This record gives sequence, C-alpha cells and structure tokens, in this order.
Amino acid sequence: MVKMMSNNLNDIESFVEKNIRPYLISHGGDVKIVSLDNNTLRVKLMGQCMTCPAAASTFEDSIKNVLLSEFKDLKDVILVNDVPDDMLDMALKILNHKI
Repeated sequence: MVKMMSNNLNDIESFVEKNIRPYLISHGGDVKIVSLDNNTLRVKLMGQCMTCPAAASTFEDSIKNVLLSEFKDLKDVILVNDVPDDMLDMALKILNHKI
C-alpha cells in the first residue's frame, strides 16, 4: 500500500470503508470513527466485535497498525470502549437493588 500524506477524515473513512469494514462485517461487526483530533484517531468497535475475545488483536492488527502504516501523519489510533447509556442504567438499577 502507498502511504497517504493527508489525515483528512474523509480519506480515512473511505479507506476504512474499502479496506477494513468488509472484514469486520464478515464477522458480524463493524468499526465507527469517533473523532480525529491532533492526528489521533479514535474508533469504536461495533456489533459482534464489541464482545469478541479477539477484539484486542483485531484492533491492533487489522485496524490500528493498518491505519498507522497507511496514513503517514497519523500519530495514534485509540480504541474507545464506552458503555451504552442503557447498559449503565441497568447496572445502576441492579447495584441499587431496584431490579
């Protein structure tokens, strides 16, 4: 692959759409680009990828390293592991013995 000079979010999204997303979708998952700030890209795994035991290696090998090698000026790719609000609400109800 030829290294791309620009870290334009549209270029990154196009690359992900063509080169990364098809693999993840074939396994029931996906990736969402959360933000690009100061040449640091934040992504979130979606679908089956969120709970897959191989998620960490998939992120490192199939997402982070690929993007860092493709986009020269990209400093880092960070995996965002936020919990959906409905899951947090359920956890709070359980902890407060409301369920």
